[in-house]
Amino acid sequence: MSLATLDWNEPFIEPVSDPTDGVATSVEAARPTATDDDHLLDAYSNAVTGAVDRVGRSVVHIEAKYGGGRRGERPRGGTGSGFVFTSSGYILTNSHVVHEADRLDVTLADGNRLRADLIGDDPETDLAVIRVLGEPIPPAALGDSSKVRVGQVAIAIGHPYGFQSTVTAGVVSALGRSLRAASGRLIDDVLQTDAALNPGNSGGPLVDSRGLVIGVNTAVILPAQGLCFAIAVNTAKFVAGRLIRDGRVRRGRLGVAVQTVPLPRPPGDRAGASKRGGVLIMSVEPGGAAERAGLEEGDVIIGLDGHAVGGIDDLHRLLTDDRVGVKIPLRVLRRPEILAFTITPEESKPSAQE
Repeated sequence: MSLATLDWNEPFIEPVSDPTDGVATSVEAARPTATDDDHLLDAYSNAVTGAVDRVGRSVVHIEAKYGGGRRGERPRGGTGSGFVFTSSGYILTNSHVVHEADRLDVTLADGNRLRADLIGDDPETDLAVIRVLGEPIPPAALGDSSKVRVGQVAIAIGHPYGFQSTVTAGVVSALGRSLRAASGRLIDDVLQTDAALNPGNSGGPLVDSRGLVIGVNTAVILPAQGLCFAIAVNTAKFVAGRLIRDGRVRRGRLGVAVQTVPLPRPPGDRAGASKRGGVLIMSVEPGGAAERAGLEEGDVIIGLDGHAVGGIDDLHRLLTDDRVGVKIPLRVLRRPEILAFTITPEESKPSAQE
């Protein structure tokens, strides 16, 4: 959003009459006029409407149906939004909108309805990819969330009821937030915005003033006001690519049950300025990666692959797909010593331990 500024470098014209009148005239000249305000409002409105015009046809309404396979069983349903992001009909949405659905129907911006197939979903990031075939749909252009700045215009678009898009506008309130997924893992690099998310807007795009997608709308915190969140589009690009290629996102696991624990303060740190933690191993899965590496119940993991581990969330972030099946160094506190191990993370399964 561009803001008008006063040019304080213009030459000052000294009044030739009464000094009091001259001061009053100068103040009046510096005060923004109604016309200036109108220009600002027009520029803002044009930015929002222009962005919506560029993206609106890509936004779809999604209906998910569950159950109903047995006689007399009434199918349950849920709704949400999504947006086409490739010319081949792939649609990004939220995992919680389509997860384990038996049937998916998509309503386009022109009112046409199409059957959709679930390509894959990732509850850990609340993202999913579905696909429609047949009718060509203009894809939304994806931006770069690393270039997003606090204070820039953010426009949330949804297709909640299958009739027409809804639009709310605001600004990006914060960057790099973390949001806990239903699985318990943290979703990192989340955008916070004060653009209100209406019911059914989950899965729709959050776009900038140029109509580039910067996030996937995912959650609103109630009853708090102005706490709406979107998964950063760079995260969505990565996850969508994995879902299209593999149908899932691979993550590593060590084969342990763990909990975050505080560590003793270093000598001399009486004020507790250095608050450190680690990951206590509560149990070791027989035959798992941790047991094969020589880890034991009671060990505290403090480092993995050269990175400090201060808690479970750190461990989640580090157990990425590129570390699955790869030998990596592990640092463990086994009182009173710090020991070094080599471990090979296995691929995580849904609801698995660490």
